[in-house]
Amino acid sequence: MTPISKIISQRVALGALTLWIVSLIVFAGVQFLPGDVATELLGQSATPEAVAALRKSMGLDIPLYLRYFDWLGSILRGNFGTALANGRDIAELIKPRLFNTLFLAVSAAVISVPLALLGGIVAALYRNTFIDRAINVVTLASISVPEFFVAYILILVLAVHAGILPSLSDVDSETSVLGRLTAIALPSLTLAVVVLAHMMRMTRTSIINLLGNQYIETARLKGLPEWRVLVRHALPNALAPIATVIVLNLAYLITGVVVVEVVFVYPGLGQLIVDSVQKRDVPVVQACSLIFAATYVLLNLTADILSIIANPRLMHPK
Repeated sequence: MTPISKIISQRVALGALTLWIVSLIVFAGVQFLPGDVATELLGQSATPEAVAALRKSMGLDIPLYLRYFDWLGSILRGNFGTALANGRDIAELIKPRLFNTLFLAVSAAVISVPLALLGGIVAALYRNTFIDRAINVVTLASISVPEFFVAYILILVLAVHAGILPSLSDVDSETSVLGRLTAIALPSLTLAVVVLAHMMRMTRTSIINLLGNQYIETARLKGLPEWRVLVRHALPNALAPIATVIVLNLAYLITGVVVVEVVFVYPGLGQLIVDSVQKRDVPVVQACSLIFAATYVLLNLTADILSIIANPRLMHPK
């Protein structure tokens, strides 16, 4: 086995172990929520016999560890169970919501990634000037402001005062692509503003760290313009850390959309998990949490592998 294959196999095994630990935390965390699911579903006026019968039908009368292994085995077979709130198959319930969340995340990435690369290159090109300081101030401000505040500001400016975009992102399976893009414009902008700063600052830092290398000085001595030195020589060698940050921010875009989806009432996976928590729909909460965790672990694993492939020095750790 080659060194890179060995390292990637170790990362995959570590990712699988992490996901298993997360499944334990998700299952235990939901099970230890205060209150009783059967009582919540039947209401406070339910008789003890009715509560006991419902608990037995839901398998809540068997030991916790047996319930966990039964749940984990069903998940591994692709069976997420049945929703308690409406009796629908959870996989069918999640599928359109997951598509909506992925569509929103990809739209935000299409906005944020090119702007981050362009802003980072401009900041590195005009480093230690007014332009560089202005970009740093804007990026630090966007990092410091929470998502819901950015969302409400955009709603106030673009929806209430300007009336350009809708304040609620109401979409369904019948919505056209243009209608969907219009509906998610504000949540996409919100997510783009939130993640833009991290990628832009990493691009700037990675490029500046390479500017003292000899091959950069050689390119300058050849008379190449500074922008060409940055784009043609510095940027390709800075792609490893930049790609890692981009992938990690994509993971945040997919798993961190809960607040944004709730603000804009967007029918995604984040909105579904919030609604399910309010209804005490335990199987749906567990399934959504595990999907979020699996997505985050997978994208972190992708970032690790990209770093290893892009930087041969990581294939021979000391």
